Amino acid sequence: MPALCVALVAGEASGDILGSGLMRALKARHPEIRFIGVGGPLMEAEGLTSYFPMERLAVMGLVEVLGRLPELLKRRKLLIQTLIEEKPDVFIGIDAPDFTLNIELKLRQAGIKTVHYVSPSVWAWRQKRVLKIREGCDLMLTLFPFEAKFYEEQGVPVRFVGHPLADTIPLEADRQAARQALGLPDGPLVALMPGSRGGEVGRLGALFLDTAQRLRELVPGVRFVSPCANATRRAQLEQMLAGRDLPLTLLDGQSHQALAACDAVLIASGTATLEALLFKRPMVVAYRLAPLSYWILKRLVKSPYVSLPNLLAQRLLVPELLQEAATQEALAQTLAPLVRDGTQQTEGFDQIHRTLRRDASNQAAEAVLALLEDR
Repeated sequence: MPALCVALVAGEASGDILGSGLMRALKARHPEIRFIGVGGPLMEAEGLTSYFPMERLAVMGLVEVLGRLPELLKRRKLLIQTLIEEKPDVFIGIDAPDFTLNIELKLRQAGIKTVHYVSPSVWAWRQKRVLKIREGCDLMLTLFPFEAKFYEEQGVPVRFVGHPLADTIPLEADRQAARQALGLPDGPLVALMPGSRGGEVGRLGALFLDTAQRLRELVPGVRFVSPCANATRRAQLEQMLAGRDLPLTLLDGQSHQALAACDAVLIASGTATLEALLFKRPMVVAYRLAPLSYWILKRLVKSPYVSLPNLLAQRLLVPELLQEAATQEALAQTLAPLVRDGTQQTEGFDQIHRTLRRDASNQAAEAVLALLEDR
């Protein structure tokens, strides 16, 4: 039997992490395996021959994408041609659905098996995309159980593999050790996480700092910690902090240490809420969008919740304060009792963590190889 050839395409850092874990698990079963496609430094370290730098795909925001569209379309067209010529045993598109779903469709039409790893949020909005997925995808690998349920109902072959973060984050994080490592004293500590993008921090940063100031009146002795995604985000927050008297420690990255160290979290809706859940830290979720974007999304989104903890619990487990409801007073009043005792939330978090802890990379590798058994 000739050595397996697996093509993978990842479009950003999170996909590079998932891809490298999957490649490692596939290599453990098939040491002679060959990997081609597009990935980042972690996937290249596992042996991927990357046709071009993954950074060329990592674009955020509508305007930025429009500026790069000709290049992205040209790269995708060339990639499809190359992969059809190479005839890999399977193609795995990792997240980046706007780029990879089209590749999957064309390759499947050319007789190549296709897998999509990480479901786009079709269950929440743009549900018609599921028709394209059904047509272009031999197998969908999902990180969450509620996604798998959606695909089963839509007749798409699916396997829930669990979430790699649930495998790597311990079931119980050592708060004391994390505080010592960060040089933070004992006493109530709240993590402020207004997002990793400039726009998010622009809309939520000052609100989170206002909330922190109000919280000091409600929780005596409370201190704050805020992990900054990069130097630009740090500078943005430092500017907002000017003239305020807040016991706030800014960190460079280190979001996991901040979550392990804190008692509660004020957090922007997004993937960081999953990390807060896995660290069993009670949270209040806030989000603000530009009014027009919110108006449009409100009409498009089919889900009753926006935050991952509530989607996973299928109930209102954590408070969500959105748009006008996200005021400093409402956020501080909701957060204060959680700093003292958040067990109602955290017991639910523990259950979800155990559900997601399934050894995702190995589960994904087994599902891919099962698909190839009849090649």
